[in-house]
Amino acid sequence: MFHIAAFYRFTPFPDPDALRDPLLALCRETGVAGTAILAPEGINGTLAGPRDGMDRVMGHIRSLPGCAEMMAKWSQAETAPFGTAKVRVKQEIVTMGRPGLDPEQAGRHVAPTEWNDVIADPETVTIDTRNDYEVAIGSFAGAVDPGTASFRDFPGWWRANADRLAGKRVAMFCTGGIRCEKATALLRAEGVTDVVHLDGGILRYLEEVPEADSLWRGGCFVFDERVGVGHGLRPTGHLLCRACRRPLAPEDKQRPEYEAGVACHLCAEEYGPEDRARFRERMRQVRLAQARGARHLG
Repeated sequence: MFHIAAFYRFTPFPDPDALRDPLLALCRETGVAGTAILAPEGINGTLAGPRDGMDRVMGHIRSLPGCAEMMAKWSQAETAPFGTAKVRVKQEIVTMGRPGLDPEQAGRHVAPTEWNDVIADPETVTIDTRNDYEVAIGSFAGAVDPGTASFRDFPGWWRANADRLAGKRVAMFCTGGIRCEKATALLRAEGVTDVVHLDGGILRYLEEVPEADSLWRGGCFVFDERVGVGHGLRPTGHLLCRACRRPLAPEDKQRPEYEAGVACHLCAEEYGPEDRARFRERMRQVRLAQARGARHLG
C-alpha cells in the first residue's frame, strides 16, 4: 500500500535553493516519489511511498522554517501514484503570476460541514478556481466555471467578471485549498470584502461529508495516477489520455477515436501523423518496460 500526502505551507524561505537537495536526497533514500515545489513563499507538493519513508520525509518537511504545524491530506493507493521524486524551485508554490500577494489576507475558511449551507445561499456566488480540464470531470452543483486553461488566467477572468458579481458573497474552492489562498487574497486586494473558501478543499469535503448529503457531482481530478477520486477519496476509474493529458471517463475508452497513449475523442483532430507516430513509439517503449517489470518514466 502506498501512502499519499498532499500538503502546502505559506512561510518565508529566504533561500529555497538550499532546501532542495536535502529533501530530494531523503525522498530517494526512503523510496518516496512525487513532486514538491519550493519557493520564497513556502512549499507545496504531493508525495507517496511506504509509510515509514513518508513519515521520515514529512518529518523533515515539518522541520523546515515555519512548517512545524503544516497539515497534510492523507490517502492510499494500491499502485504507485508516481514514478520518481522531483523537488523544484520556483517563484511561487502555485503559479498565479502574482507573487506579492499576502496569504495572511486570504478569505475566511469554511469547514466542509458548513459548506453546503454557504453555497446554497442565493446571495452567494460559488467559483471553481481550478482549470478547465479539472472541472470537466466534476464540480459542485451550480458552481461558476471560469474556463481557465491555467491558474495564471484567473486574475484576468476575475477582472473581466468582477462587475457582474459585485454585491455577492464569493465562495471559492479548489482541490486542496492552496489555490484559494491566493484567489481569495487577490479578491480582497481588489476590494472584495465578503469572500470565503472551502477549508482543505474538495479532498477534505469528499473525505468528511457523507455522500448522501453531498453537493459534489462527479470526480475530483488529482495530479497522480489515480486521476480522479470521489467520496471517501476512492478512485473513480478516470484515466489520462497520454497524448493530450486530459482526463477521460472509463467509458471513453470505448469511443472509436481512442487509442491508448495516442489519441482520444478530445484530441483526435489536434495532432498530425508525425505526432501520432511519436506517441505510438512512446507506447511501445512503455510496453517494453512493463514486460521487463520496470516503469517507463517518459
